[in-house]
Amino acid sequence: MNAPTELPIKLTSFAHGGGCGCKIAPGVLGEILRGAKGIVPSQLLVGIETSDDAAVYQLNDEQALIATTDFFMPIVDDPYDFGRIAATNAISDVYAMGGTPIMALALLGMPINKLPIEVIRRIVEGGESVCTAAGIPIAGGHTIDSVEPIYGLVVLGLVHPNRVKRNSGAQAGDALVLGKPLGVGIYSAALKKDTLDTELYGQMIASTTKLNTPGRTLSELAEVHALTDVTGFGLLGHLNEIALGSGLAAHVRAKDVPWLPRVRELAQQGYVTGASGRNWAGYGQHVTLNNVDETMKSLLTDPQTSGGLLVACAPSTVGGVLEIFRADGFAQAAVIGELAKGQGISVEG
Repeated sequence: MNAPTELPIKLTSFAHGGGCGCKIAPGVLGEILRGAKGIVPSQLLVGIETSDDAAVYQLNDEQALIATTDFFMPIVDDPYDFGRIAATNAISDVYAMGGTPIMALALLGMPINKLPIEVIRRIVEGGESVCTAAGIPIAGGHTIDSVEPIYGLVVLGLVHPNRVKRNSGAQAGDALVLGKPLGVGIYSAALKKDTLDTELYGQMIASTTKLNTPGRTLSELAEVHALTDVTGFGLLGHLNEIALGSGLAAHVRAKDVPWLPRVRELAQQGYVTGASGRNWAGYGQHVTLNNVDETMKSLLTDPQTSGGLLVACAPSTVGGVLEIFRADGFAQAAVIGELAKGQGISVEG
């Protein structure tokens, strides 16, 4: 039995995709951005060069502005939950740069002639609730009448220029720590087929609405060399960005990766998103799989919506990093591999 929605509207039926699974495939995106040029002032500390989570612009010796935006179509049918997930996902990019969010702007596109105003209002209220939890206002935004429901945020944050955590600063020998369990895309595929029960739906919502607040504290550790969050390109996709940006090889132990309950079982039953295959097509040439079956491959490329932080840190500080995660309620944070000299990603089953 599927988790009940507050209103008799299936939001996911209005969209061709959902959550971060809506992202343009990494290979296609690379082609779109190939050769992109523009003004690059010296104050722009982070731009598009390594596909990082947000742009960072230095304001003065003590402050840098983080700017990001994220939006997508519904991943769940409950409008309030949809708003919460989208807002949590957008704010995560600020935490992934090591910053503190200060303000948001709402982005809202809705099929006004198809969705009741009360449903749209609940989406906005869901986003507002997460912003309140993060301690930031929604200070404005923009709305359009669109064919599919779309919601998200522009989020601004602040960070000390010396504490910016890029996805390209990893060092050989670094340990890889993942903050949240994987499997959101698998759950969303099951939800669309009405086979995700109430308990697992609750697990999905708890994970996707949990703010990645450890990023602020991790920024204070010099031994944390790189930071990103795992979203639409899956674990291997975002790890590939760290490896390529840092000029290193990555090794992942699949047995150490944390998973949401029953995710493997659901994947074996065929509840896999199309985005998983598109992800592999985009970066699979960089990955070597050892004793990894098709189910595990799908899990490692599963698009995460509002996924966890992925940290590259010196081995000596792993205990401190795990303590930071667990102090904020991320009980399943785990060491899943390491980085080394070389190139590409190897996964051991």
